[in-house]
Amino acid sequence: MSDTYSIHEFSKISGVESSTLRYWDELGIFNPLKRNPENNYRYYSTAQLLALNFVTTLSELEIPLKTIAELRKERDPQELLEILEKLEHAMDMEMRSLRMRYSIIHARRELINMGMKVDVSKLSVEQLEEKSMIMWPRNEYNEGENFIQPLANYVAKTAQHHINLSFPVAGFHDSFDSFIKAPDCPDHFLSIDPIGTYVRKAGDYLVGYARGYYGEAGDLPERMQTYAEEHSIRLAGPVFTMFLHEEICTKDPSQYLGQYSVPVMKKRASHAKNK
Repeated sequence: MSDTYSIHEFSKISGVESSTLRYWDELGIFNPLKRNPENNYRYYSTAQLLALNFVTTLSELEIPLKTIAELRKERDPQELLEILEKLEHAMDMEMRSLRMRYSIIHARRELINMGMKVDVSKLSVEQLEEKSMIMWPRNEYNEGENFIQPLANYVAKTAQHHINLSFPVAGFHDSFDSFIKAPDCPDHFLSIDPIGTYVRKAGDYLVGYARGYYGEAGDLPERMQTYAEEHSIRLAGPVFTMFLHEEICTKDPSQYLGQYSVPVMKKRASHAKNK
């Protein structure tokens, strides 16, 4: 038997565990070249490495062992092609799911981490990066309604609007005037989903923070307006409300943390006309 290998030797050469080789032998998927009639030891040949590649390749692709056993007996390119096409489709769906879950994790981790570092009492002009989001339809409010009513309406119709509520939700006011008049009534909602076609442009933004339930901005709108006047900047809008901490990471609604940002422009200096 000088041209053969014991199961342990063949295991080292092939990289397949001895226990796996025994299991495949029992299932009839991959058998040794011969057995020693005296002790029933298994022996394999070098040529069997090619036959083993058939099993290891299909096993690596997670094709069921039963299917591998059937293909071992009889196979053709068309049959294998059909199996691979089904596997490819299933993997494509799995990768889409993984990409979606990754995007949700990334979006939430980014906001939570930001909320743990900010000075809630501070107002400042900051450089914000471009961010893609999904804009929801325009909100409609009945008298006395605020943030929650239209949000609840859309939550009930997420499938219709193709919205994944696992992504953080943001508020959107068309203008700073709209924000000042009704900070708890955003004109739209946004999903912080990177596949969205709405883009918050990169640039300088006046950024402030407020704790409280959805839409509870406290005196922040007036503080932002005062800051703009004192620093000679113009707040045109839109205004973005992103909840860095909400029900996903904070049990107490009064401790939800909202980030409010509005793009800024320097006011033009006025010059007296010479008469």
